[in-house]
Amino acid sequence: MSAAVLRVAILGAESSGKSTLAESLAAHYGTVWVPEYLREFVDTHARVPFESDQYPIARTQRQREDAAAGRATRFLFCDTTPLMTALYSRQYWGRVDPQLARLDSSHDYAWTFVTAPDSPWEPDGLQRESEEVRQKVHRMLLETLEQRAIPYVLLAGPLGQRMAQVEALLGTPAA
Repeated sequence: MSAAVLRVAILGAESSGKSTLAESLAAHYGTVWVPEYLREFVDTHARVPFESDQYPIARTQRQREDAAAGRATRFLFCDTTPLMTALYSRQYWGRVDPQLARLDSSHDYAWTFVTAPDSPWEPDGLQRESEEVRQKVHRMLLETLEQRAIPYVLLAGPLGQRMAQVEALLGTPAA
């Protein structure tokens, strides 16, 4: 891995375009991205996670991110981070496992982008709950970032507009 590789966190509530944006940015910048492991977990286990699954899910997400960093060029786009897993733990169980809290506290990304929940909410099988939960999680995310003094950029609008917002900050892809 080159020391010049910058990790970019893409956070947001359910059905807010994180995966689409991460994949599009990776293609645009000629690099790799780390898909959200939770989606794979739900598909593989055919169920939503239990509280005891939260730390292993976040740990796997971070391990996949670390592995992908060696293949990245300039940027590594991360479709979610342990911060979101911890946030959902607070949402559903009212607490965060101490191991997950430690992993979540290492939010060390060069950029943090938050996808606005401004597109129509779409159910996604087991993983997505409702528009009301999406809006609540979005508010919780912004509050958490502000409380922890983590700088972030809110990305709104359709994909093209979000891509333009990011490119204005990260610069154009290398030729």
